[in-house]
Amino acid sequence: MIKRLSVISALLLALAGCDLVNQKLGLEDPAQKEARTEAEAKAVGSACRHSGRAIEDCYAIYSWLPKAGIYAGWREMDEYMRQNQIETIVPQLPPSEPPGAAKKKKKATTEEAAAAPATAAAPASSKETEAKVAKDSEKAAEKH
Repeated sequence: MIKRLSVISALLLALAGCDLVNQKLGLEDPAQKEARTEAEAKAVGSACRHSGRAIEDCYAIYSWLPKAGIYAGWREMDEYMRQNQIETIVPQLPPSEPPGAAKKKKKATTEEAAAAPATAAAPASSKETEAKVAKDSEKAAEKH
């Protein structure tokens, strides 16, 4: 009896985590995913309006979310803020990065590191150029 109960409870626990496992593996139901992203977009849109960000900025910052959802949330928050005379707040944190930005950032830092020696050499060459110009102007002043 205890063995059956433990097997059934283990099976129930495994089934309870299926949604999380499927979401992590990308096997999420398309309707559920669309509903989740729509809700996230509405929340982001309302947060953007509350922080005083323009709707176009929200579209650009949160490009992976549907624009219609962002607009719906922005519009709802705008109406709510006007009715209750709520002032905007200034955002204290920079906007979040879109998914996959960490990979792009790693590539960008690698490219910047490769370009750094060339950039470091540029100021030296400009200093050399300035020194040559100064010497030429001194020679020209001595001749006159």
